[in-house]
Amino acid sequence: MLWTGRILTGLFALFMLGASIAPKLLQMPVAEATMAELGWPAGYSFLIGLIELTCLVLYLIPRTSVLGAVMMMGLLGGAMATQIRAGSPLFSHILFSIYLGLFMWGGLWLRDQRLRALFPLAREPSAPPRSRDVAALPVSSQ
Repeated sequence: MLWTGRILTGLFALFMLGASIAPKLLQMPVAEATMAELGWPAGYSFLIGLIELTCLVLYLIPRTSVLGAVMMMGLLGGAMATQIRAGSPLFSHILFSIYLGLFMWGGLWLRDQRLRALFPLAREPSAPPRSRDVAALPVSSQ
């Protein structure tokens, strides 16, 4: 599980760096054009890139990974709201933040035992009551 989580985390980090953070921090024309299409004023892409990078670094540090994931979800929620406001397609654009969030949290869940204990996939079945425990149960009066 640990290595699968690390791989998912690495893929998420590489995607965020290559597809979102680097174009904004390098002030590539495609980043400004995309932000303008979504209704953002000029000059905000660099600041958003810095915020994304901060969230990603916090996510990658084991001690602050949950904080980074929560902050990244806030950022992804804002991206989703922007896509909704812009009237973008549902499955390819609006829900893309959900897809990224699931990928990010999945990687963290697989690499962090404390998170798996907090959110188990399946609860262990409770043991059936023993015969002496059944005798101690209250009887309903119907």
